[in-house]
Amino acid sequence: MNIFGFGQSAEIDIVLNDAESRKKAEHKSEDGRKDRYFLFYDGETVSGKVNVTLKYPGKRLEHNGIKIEFFGQIELYYDRGNHHEFVSLVKDLARPGELTQSQTFDFEFTHVEKPYESYTGQNVRLRYVLRATVGRRLSDITKELDVVVHTLSSYPEINSSIKMEVGIEDCLHIEFEYNKSKYHLKDVIVGKIYFVLVRIKIRHMEIDIIKRESTGSGPNVYHENETIAKYEIMDGAPVRGESIPIRLFLAGYELTPTMKDINKKFTVRYYLNLVLIDEEDRRYFKQQEIILWRKGDVARKSMPHQAAVASQRFGDARQSEEAQHPEDQPEGSKDSALKMEPQ
Repeated sequence: MNIFGFGQSAEIDIVLNDAESRKKAEHKSEDGRKDRYFLFYDGETVSGKVNVTLKYPGKRLEHNGIKIEFFGQIELYYDRGNHHEFVSLVKDLARPGELTQSQTFDFEFTHVEKPYESYTGQNVRLRYVLRATVGRRLSDITKELDVVVHTLSSYPEINSSIKMEVGIEDCLHIEFEYNKSKYHLKDVIVGKIYFVLVRIKIRHMEIDIIKRESTGSGPNVYHENETIAKYEIMDGAPVRGESIPIRLFLAGYELTPTMKDINKKFTVRYYLNLVLIDEEDRRYFKQQEIILWRKGDVARKSMPHQAAVASQRFGDARQSEEAQHPEDQPEGSKDSALKMEPQ
């Protein structure tokens, strides 16, 4: 209802030029629902039309200008008043004046840099948005269209296997091996566990995939761990000399690429957590960090640039981060002993 001249007198719609052919990707929203959004990659052009439709034909719409924005921002949930923008582009579609009829405006943002992957976590959200605005004296008329960005990588040149010996002195000695240390999001983790010494009664063993989200910086870093998957390796007591194979498919889980120090606001890491439970319900665990990356379904023109940038991000970034925060390394990177969880 438009009483005393208040209320919106026009509707805005944003339509992408390639909306019918552009691929969509499923992405989790802040409230946990999964929706499908138009998918973009770094370096791709974003173009389309802004339709301004007058609700009352024949009635003039005075405005202070019409514009379209494309921006990328990071929102920390504990600091919702501040949005940290790392991409901000604006195009003016019309100068201040008036509309006497519905009108369509074309826009194009050429070869837009989209350096980070879209992400919705427990304490942080990274989003890309198209926002059209009709400026008004009392209240602007706006319309937003969220899009999803994926960052692609090429196969890592160095991808060594993970081999470790862990145990409890004079009680348990285990050798375990994973075929790689870097996996794409639809990869398969292949490995084996070999029992060299078994002097405690183990009744259950599993491998968990744990996501660690770190927000903030310096002394104000907050960590949030989430168990993404549980994979049962063994149900029953192992014997000395027994070897147990591991084959864990990643495609069925909600995973993102590893993200290191994104815009100096947050980090997302993944760990394989080996858990043993004895007959007295004591839990022993060993964590090992793995790197996750997104492999493109098809080759894209922007792929070589993205691959180089991504490889540098999850290579060099980790070295600098470990140097700055040695106390933040995963359990298992400091010694070979199994850790026991408190009861």
